[in-house]
Amino acid sequence: MPKVDYALMYVTDDSIKDDNSFFHILEASLKGGATIIQLREKTCDTQTFYQRAVRCKEICEKYNAPLLINDRLDIALAIDADGVHIGQTDMPYAVARRLLGNSKIIGLSVSNKEQAEQPNAQAADYIGISPIFSTNTKTIDLAKPLGIAGLKEIRQLYAKPIVCIGGINKNNTRDLMDHGADGIAIVSAISKADNPEEASRELKNILCKTGTN
Repeated sequence: MPKVDYALMYVTDDSIKDDNSFFHILEASLKGGATIIQLREKTCDTQTFYQRAVRCKEICEKYNAPLLINDRLDIALAIDADGVHIGQTDMPYAVARRLLGNSKIIGLSVSNKEQAEQPNAQAADYIGISPIFSTNTKTIDLAKPLGIAGLKEIRQLYAKPIVCIGGINKNNTRDLMDHGADGIAIVSAISKADNPEEASRELKNILCKTGTN
């Protein structure tokens, strides 16, 4: 598998129902420096998800950025996405790997150090530790924020890339990178910004200054 740059992951905002706005923000994030995209749709029907995924893949290919699908292996397989991001209660990692093959990226959500120590996490290509800080983007079934202390604890026992998500913005990005994160996953700090391209660029500049590029 080629080396993946997890520095700035834009996780699409499924509260944006208008496709023009949705894809405008997606492309703006890539213009601003997003290195990888995760398409997350929690409420739409399968056909809508598929159609958005097809368009997302076209845009990501234009900017040479990998596209991951959140949860839905069927969508990932249907469009030949670069991989998936799954949660603790989604398709088991071993099944996802068998279906996708060894060339695809599989990320796994982790909410505590016990989950990070499990074989599934250790086998995944990266873990997304969530939530790192308090967030309003996801409010259902949300674990207690891990904070910097939790990140440092997990970093000591996990050798592969760690991507942090939840409540991340330009004010706390550097602290995360200084304490062991390999990347940040951003939703509202990009999707709700007045200028999503500039917001992405500002975050990318912070990441570059911490030695991640």
